Amino acid sequence: MPATLQRILYVEDEPHIRAIAQMALEVVGGLTVVACASGREALATAPDAGVDLLLLDVMMPGMDGLSTLQALRQLPATAHTPVIFMTAKVQSAELAQYEALGALDVIAKPFDPMELSAQIRRIFDRPR
Repeated sequence: MPATLQRILYVEDEPHIRAIAQMALEVVGGLTVVACASGREALATAPDAGVDLLLLDVMMPGMDGLSTLQALRQLPATAHTPVIFMTAKVQSAELAQYEALGALDVIAKPFDPMELSAQIRRIFDRPR
């Protein structure tokens, strides 16, 4: 596992949210973002993306974030890549489900674009 966070595979179906988060992570955070609009696109992109972190929306048409994570875990390139979910679904039962899937944490939507990269770095850098 890399010592520092540099590359993120970000999966978000809403174009405006994806654009805001990608800009926040790249411009404010200095990170490289591989952005995908769907779980299927993420599965096609992930094997060659060389990412340090998966950042997944939960509610998406077709493959939701949970099923996307399960499929990404079947790929050698992302079998052990840390994951953070971004979602408005943050009830305690939902949080427990994300934790059971191995999520490092959950970032609630709406998020603060100016704080997003720092928030992700804090989560990523916590001892595991």
